Amino acid sequence: MKKTLSALALSLAALLPLHGSATTRLDFSNEYNHSSIHAEGDSYFINKVKELTGDQVQITLHTGGALGYKSADHFYAVTDNAVQLADTLAGTLAGIDPIFSLSSLPFLVRDEEDAERLYGLARPHYDKVFADNDQILLYASPWPASGIWAKQDVTSIDSLNKLKIRTYDKNGTLTLMAAGANPVKLSWADVVPQLSTGGISAVLTSAEAGANASFWEHLQHFSAIQYAIPLNMVHMNRDAFERLTPEQQSSLLEAARQTDAHNWQQVRTRVAENYQTLNQQGVAIQEQLPADFTQALETAAQATIDDWIKETGDRGRQILAQFRQEG
Repeated sequence: MKKTLSALALSLAALLPLHGSATTRLDFSNEYNHSSIHAEGDSYFINKVKELTGDQVQITLHTGGALGYKSADHFYAVTDNAVQLADTLAGTLAGIDPIFSLSSLPFLVRDEEDAERLYGLARPHYDKVFADNDQILLYASPWPASGIWAKQDVTSIDSLNKLKIRTYDKNGTLTLMAAGANPVKLSWADVVPQLSTGGISAVLTSAEAGANASFWEHLQHFSAIQYAIPLNMVHMNRDAFERLTPEQQSSLLEAARQTDAHNWQQVRTRVAENYQTLNQQGVAIQEQLPADFTQALETAAQATIDDWIKETGDRGRQILAQFRQEG
C-alpha cells in the first residue's frame, strides 16, 4: 500500500531516538470508529500506559482508518514501523498464518467464556507468529458474537439463497457460500458504501458493529445466529518496543495485561447495550431461530473447519482437541 504523507511522517518520527527524551510518542492505527468496543479498549490501554509510565509514553489513537490503513494493511505497516501499534481484525491476517482464522471458525464457541478459553489456548501460537515478524502481540479485543444484518428476516436456509452478504474473512465466505448465499469479503471501511449502492444487501457482523455504523439506515433485521466471537489483535513493532526503557517496557506489558482482562469483561455486557440501541431504532432482532436453520448452518460450516485443520496441521488439531476436551 502506498503510504499517505501523514503515515510517512509518523514512520520518520518513530526513527528518532527515544532514550533520554522526556516523552516517547507512539501512533496507534484502528480501522473502526471511536465509539467501537475496540477503540474504547484501546483508549483504556493508552490511559493505563500513561498512568503506569508517569506520562512518559504517550500514545495517539487514530480511529476510522485515519492514517490510511485498513486492517489488511496493518501487519506490514507495523513491521515496517510506518505505525508503531495497530488494532487488527485477526481474520485479515490469515494470509500471514492460518492460525489467525481460529477465532472466526463458525459455530465453534458457544459464548464469551468459550471464546476466552480458546484464545488462552492459542495465545502462544499467536505470540510466535508476531515474534517471527519482529512484532509483539499486546492483547486481544473480542467482538460480540457475529450475526446477520439484512433487509428482511434471515431465519431459514431459503432466506439465505443467493443473498449478497458481506463477510469479513475466508471462513465466513466459505461457510455462507456452502449455505447457498452469495458472500463478498469486504474490509469494514467498504461496508457502508456497498450498502448505499446496493452492492450488498446483508452483512455478517455483530450487533455492535451495526450499531456503530447506524445500519438501521439500510437494514432493519438482525438474526443472532451466534456465528463466532472473532478477535481483533493489538500488536506493536518490536524495535519501537525495545527502544523504550526497561521500566517503560514493563509498564506497557502490564497495561496490556490489564487491558486484555478488561476487554474480555466488557464484551460480556456489550450485547445487552447493543440490543437496547437496536430496539430504540426499530431493528427487529431474531434471537430464537428455528432448529433446522441453525443445524443447516452448522452443517455448512463443517467443511470450513476441516479446511482450517488441514491448513494448520498439528497446531490446529492440538488446539481444538484441548478446547473440546476441557469444554
